[in-house]
Amino acid sequence: MPEAQSSSERVFRGIPVSAGVCRGRVLVLDRQRPTIQQRSVTEAEVADEVNRLERSLVQTRRQLQEVQQRVIEAMGVEEGSIFEAHLMVLEDRTVLDEVVRMITAQRVNAEYAFFSVAERYAGTLAAIEDDYLRERANDMRDVTNRVLNNLLGREDELNLRHLKEPCLIVSHDLSPSHTAQLNKKNVLGFATDVGSKTSHTAIMARSLRIPAVVGLGDASSALSTGQYVLLDGFNGLVILNPTDQTLFEYGQLERKHATLQEKLQSMVSQPAVTLDGHRITLSANIEQPADCEQAKANGADGVGLFRTEYLFIDRELPPTEEQQYLSYRDAAQLLKPLPLVIRTLDLGGDKLMAHLPLPKEMNPFLGWRAIRFCLQERDIFREQLRAILRASAEGNVQMMYPMISGLDELNQANAMVEEFKAELRAENIAFDENLRIGAMIETPSAAVVAESLAKRLKFFSIGTNDLIQYALAVDRMNEKIAHLYEPTHPAIVRLIKTSVEAAHKHGIPVSVCGEMASDPVLAPLLLGLGVDELSVAPSLLPPLKFLVRRLRLSEASELAAFALESESAADILGRCQTLAREVAPDLFQDE
Repeated sequence: MPEAQSSSERVFRGIPVSAGVCRGRVLVLDRQRPTIQQRSVTEAEVADEVNRLERSLVQTRRQLQEVQQRVIEAMGVEEGSIFEAHLMVLEDRTVLDEVVRMITAQRVNAEYAFFSVAERYAGTLAAIEDDYLRERANDMRDVTNRVLNNLLGREDELNLRHLKEPCLIVSHDLSPSHTAQLNKKNVLGFATDVGSKTSHTAIMARSLRIPAVVGLGDASSALSTGQYVLLDGFNGLVILNPTDQTLFEYGQLERKHATLQEKLQSMVSQPAVTLDGHRITLSANIEQPADCEQAKANGADGVGLFRTEYLFIDRELPPTEEQQYLSYRDAAQLLKPLPLVIRTLDLGGDKLMAHLPLPKEMNPFLGWRAIRFCLQERDIFREQLRAILRASAEGNVQMMYPMISGLDELNQANAMVEEFKAELRAENIAFDENLRIGAMIETPSAAVVAESLAKRLKFFSIGTNDLIQYALAVDRMNEKIAHLYEPTHPAIVRLIKTSVEAAHKHGIPVSVCGEMASDPVLAPLLLGLGVDELSVAPSLLPPLKFLVRRLRLSEASELAAFALESESAADILGRCQTLAREVAPDLFQDE
């Protein structure tokens, strides 16, 4: 609810989902829920109505695939995968069969039948006290609006690509489809009445680096187009008619932020060396070859994770060996002489591809995904492994397998690599005979048998997101238990330490490419546990380097020793926060 601060200033408090401060005129999007008229049709017209529905579904699918591809190119494959949920709505036979039955039995027009059925499902999902399922309701309504527009032959009334001047968007809600239209030149920030930190719209706002606040309650009805506001994406505030004092305080905050950015930029070309002389490798996680330029511009020592899933999205068939080879080769050439670590296909879990044969599973994160999928879908894996091997002829390519849970999977994958090496030799096709192969440590079982794995690999890369999820049995997207997702849980600390010790015993390095690596608060703990390399999104490299160059490895080692003896995740996190703020207070000035 808004709070009165003075005779004119009003503050709306919500949930901060994308950091930053902006100010300007408001554009309130007053988007009414569609009203669809029921129209009776004759028995002879029923088939025509069903055909209209099918044509609109095909048209909608094509539109969504185009939006998805634009998002992948602009933001990355993770953000693009958001639209898999939308595409799945279009293929939900439970919903579509019910729509056809309604058209046939009640003899009504297609748009009325589709709207009635879809809205009933969306309303049921929206009423459930679970953020994940409520997000599915938003997906369904987003798709419903597109289908109705196509059935009625009308343009989307919300077209945000053609804004004429900079503004702040305020709306009751903003769908992923509309967030994908945002142009940073004219959209300074946005605020919505509803939403959460884990909503698709919030995820996309962070990728776009547009300040955003959600969960404001009634801001869209209390504010009017043309009013002047300040949006604080750090603290979740929208301030109407900010006073001179408020503007002064935020001006100071922005100047501090600008000064920090200058400091960060000044050290991009400097090595990541601690105050006591320990060199840390800082690498980038990328989605496609074009990201290599951003990685180098932010001072990366290489690419520690090249996700390959983007090649498999929005295709009727998986990419060919040649298509994959060209992509991997391009990335290797752009990055030379820096190393490029290519992760083999990590399909399944939260990465759903529309046109590959993935079964619906009760728990896809524990199902047919990643290396399990690849070992069974031999033809798909063969195309990818041969493409990576061919690209390795560039001299700077390495490869790693995702979701290895034990030695048997590793041996099977390595046997396939040797088989395809033999094929390439017979075909007189060049590749790196000494290609370095590693594996991701993402399951507790992999950490426990890390020594067996280390004997047969050239490096480890710890995926902390999945490792935490599996070890603690916590779905971090479930708001009811998200508080149990604790990166500093003593079990996680010990699993990381076990993996590092096993690797170092056999002379191989360890990287961390999950979210723990990108958090300046947790990075010292990882370094203290013996991690050799941190791999993060390119834009996060400068803050990490800033921290590393102000840290002593001895301090990080003391922190790790404390963590390994501690029984409390909260105590470990507290010590991490204290050390990080002591060595690099500038990074936390907005908190």
